[in-house]
Amino acid sequence: MSRIAECFAALKANGRKALIPYVTAGDPEPGITVPAMHAMVEAGADIIELGVPFSDPMADGPVITKAHERALKHNVSLRDVLGMVREFRRRDARTPVVLMGYLNPVEVMGYANFAQAAAEAGVDGVLTVDLPPEEAGALTAELRQRNLDPIYLLAPTTSPERIVLITAAASGYVYYVSLKGVTGASTLDIPAVAERIRTIRGISELPIGVGFGIKDAESAAAVAAHADGVVVGSVLVDAISRLQGDVSAIPAALAAILQDMRKAMDRR
Repeated sequence: MSRIAECFAALKANGRKALIPYVTAGDPEPGITVPAMHAMVEAGADIIELGVPFSDPMADGPVITKAHERALKHNVSLRDVLGMVREFRRRDARTPVVLMGYLNPVEVMGYANFAQAAAEAGVDGVLTVDLPPEEAGALTAELRQRNLDPIYLLAPTTSPERIVLITAAASGYVYYVSLKGVTGASTLDIPAVAERIRTIRGISELPIGVGFGIKDAESAAAVAAHADGVVVGSVLVDAISRLQGDVSAIPAALAAILQDMRKAMDRR
């Protein structure tokens, strides 16, 4: 069983839901990422999604796109991100880490080399936004060989037939994108999200993490009432952006946001 599967199993046994924060590695400077990761765990994060900086993050809205740009000003590469995970593992051997990004840096490194390096660094899952499962066989094989979970996105427009295909290729959890559009979109429709989750549960037993549109404790708790995990990104990245001039304050700011969400999720 992977570290991600163990995490969800333990949460389910305790009647809790996963809080899954996303930050872009190296934003706004490389040295703050690992301290921020530890602060998020201490605030109640169960799994961390760590964004790999990329020059054309097509699925991301302006908030996270700017985070990629800030990280790339420091030339943060995929290998640098793996180094951050390795450093994080010196203190934390328990919290799952998922790399979220785009295919090009992985292709440049080579699937086998990437999977081996990710496993050695302590990565647990990989979500490659622009790689559909129909074309992911070679990468998935390398990941599974090293007990890494391939994680895929589901959208409001994904058909039941395609949900079958995607969930069969995935492990760890699936990431349901609650809104049409890019990261940072708004107008979260909780009844619609709940209906889609019921549809997915009728097809797959994989845990379901829901992201996009979760901006505060109230929306996190509302989603947690239906999903297995709550993915929060843009509100954290926006806080990082506002604190570029006071980088040392970033870990505490992220922790404060997540503590409120954690409390609300646990009260539901």
